[in-house]
Amino acid sequence: MHPYNRLPSSGHSTPSPPPSPLRSPRLRHAGKSKAGRFSPSRGSGRTAAQQLSWMFLSVLLRRQGVFLFAPLIYISGMLLYMGTASFDVVPVIKHRPAPGSVYRSPQLFAKLRLDMDSDNSSADAISTIWKYPYRGGEWKPCVNRSSEGLPESNGYIYVEANGGLNQQRTSVCNAVAVAGYLNATLVFPNFHYHSIWKDPSKFQDIYDEEFFVNTLKNDVRVVDKIPEYLMERFGSNMTNVHNFRIKAWSSIQYYRDVVLPKLLEEKVIRISPFANRLSFDAPSVVQHLRCLANYEALRFSSPILTIGESLVERMRKHSAINGGKYVSVHLRFEEDMVAFSCCVFDGGKQEREDMIAARERGWKGKFTKPGRVIRPGAIRINGKCPLTPLEVGLMLRGMGFTKNTSIFLASGKIYNAEKTMAPLLQMFPNLHTKETLASEEELAPFKVITFVLLCYSTTPLIYTMILT
Repeated sequence: MHPYNRLPSSGHSTPSPPPSPLRSPRLRHAGKSKAGRFSPSRGSGRTAAQQLSWMFLSVLLRRQGVFLFAPLIYISGMLLYMGTASFDVVPVIKHRPAPGSVYRSPQLFAKLRLDMDSDNSSADAISTIWKYPYRGGEWKPCVNRSSEGLPESNGYIYVEANGGLNQQRTSVCNAVAVAGYLNATLVFPNFHYHSIWKDPSKFQDIYDEEFFVNTLKNDVRVVDKIPEYLMERFGSNMTNVHNFRIKAWSSIQYYRDVVLPKLLEEKVIRISPFANRLSFDAPSVVQHLRCLANYEALRFSSPILTIGESLVERMRKHSAINGGKYVSVHLRFEEDMVAFSCCVFDGGKQEREDMIAARERGWKGKFTKPGRVIRPGAIRINGKCPLTPLEVGLMLRGMGFTKNTSIFLASGKIYNAEKTMAPLLQMFPNLHTKETLASEEELAPFKVITFVLLCYSTTPLIYTMILT
């Protein structure tokens, strides 16, 4: 029996071969004239491109061995592409800046300019802002001078007040508070000479020393120098005295726990630098001493008081239309302030170069340390950029001050003043400075003092006289 025939043989039958497999060459070549599964003849309505695509797919699917060469074809194509394409062009991805991260005040001013120019409102904030000085009643001083004597001193404290006049004044107030809290004798603070302000002034050049000592005599001892018998231990050289490098905004408890023991041991200590070295958060006894120094003891020297009173009187005459009332504005848009803030305004490339140079002059290496990252957008979002003259003008107009308001501008040399001051002058034409109110001869004695001294010195006086 033939292995392919499972029925009994009749003797004359011939065994039939098995059916050819579907992939047999016999079937593959048979029926070439018939329309195959992927034949392009099917669907005669197709376009030539579609028919060509069908033919290509048909060849691939029928000749599956082609797929073995697909990776080689792909790699060859990529190598050919990489050899002809240029990778020097990097795609530019534009990121939309976060809200509030870009200086756009000039655009805002352009939109509001017509409305501000056409505003003929009779209501002026300058006529009402002094009407209600304080909702709880009238202002009353909270500083009371002590009438008791002082115990024996624990030693002498010498501080170096660094920074501008604002920081120096704060340092004096903090030094009074620390000395009083530690029951120490304060040596007149030394004003540190800075490469930015280049001010060689001493304490007595700016403040009334005698008045300062007499005002504090029942709260803090103040002397002009340390006794010689103590300085002999240090070779009569202050640099040999132990210097505390105190962190910024240290608590008063730190002075009690760390500084006081050394003071009791050495009898003389030095703290340098001292700007911002005491926390604002302090017990009432410390705040009392701060206020006593700032509002009572620190009186400007006679020459500064005289010129300051003259400027106030002249400003009142210029403000006759408003009953002698005016606004004093201390702009903080000097070059050093703009540079230190690391903010970006609308000065473009020139501004960027100016700020880099100013930072290097004033704080050599501070802003170029390895790992230091400056993010101007984040700084602006956090509200740490100084207000431009334009923004100050917009704020004042928003508060209700009209263009007839007289303004005394207290500041140093404004950065790029010709451009930045123009919008403020447009909003407030009646704007005056110490240079427009006083002659060169009157200001000449103060040229050796810092160029912003007169601005700082007259500002508290102006505020006091306006509000009374």
